[in-house]
Amino acid sequence: MTSQKVAIITGGSSGIGRATAVALAKEGVRVVIAARRANESEETLELVKKAGSDGIFVKTDVTREHEVEQLVELAVGKYGRLDYAFNNAGMVEDPTSFVDQTSTVFDNIMNVNVKGVWLSMKYEIPQMLKNGGGAIVNTSSVAGVVALAQVPIYTASKHAVLGLTKSAALEYAKSGIRINAVAPGAIETEMYEQFVGDNKHLRETMNAMHPIGRVGRPEEIANAVVWLLSDKASFVTGHTLLADGGLVSR
Repeated sequence: MTSQKVAIITGGSSGIGRATAVALAKEGVRVVIAARRANESEETLELVKKAGSDGIFVKTDVTREHEVEQLVELAVGKYGRLDYAFNNAGMVEDPTSFVDQTSTVFDNIMNVNVKGVWLSMKYEIPQMLKNGGGAIVNTSSVAGVVALAQVPIYTASKHAVLGLTKSAALEYAKSGIRINAVAPGAIETEMYEQFVGDNKHLRETMNAMHPIGRVGRPEEIANAVVWLLSDKASFVTGHTLLADGGLVSR
């Protein structure tokens, strides 16, 4: 990775997206932060600059096609190229009985987690082709590999991310674009903290679910993403990298 490279990160306002933005910045990559929350995204941008690189923030709702198209156009307009993308924007599902979940929740989760990834790749890939190649990582989850009870829509959406990833990887394998997915276990993010809250028992349960004895840190997922994007993973495409503290191996 060099200072000439440019990356887009969706969901870059906090958590794994923010940690990955900083990790890429430390590698000299210029970072385009895409998210809906402006204040948090500007904080991420400051961290990118402190890490020694450059970047911009583009307010983006990944469910809106024209906003995703504009995101890519602005990134290329600013830096002249697009080399990497981390399609990380997503939302979770409150644990609910299968039959009690609503169509609204279904639509919202599928729009962000699946349509958002599809739209992002739809506009990122043509720009990467102009460069002669690139690398994309999409955020799935352990729920994209195994089923989790009471979050069926989230589980379905993260399985779908893997389908999109593999299909696109096959189509563009000979075009110099590698497309992979990362599948984290539970990670210490805002969403995780909102989920466990002050419930000490739930927190202990979440730790115990992971054979390593704890949940992960955003930086640990960021390191996996940076590797997948880098030339060190030059023979890896269509792959799902589990970063789950051994959870799926139980």
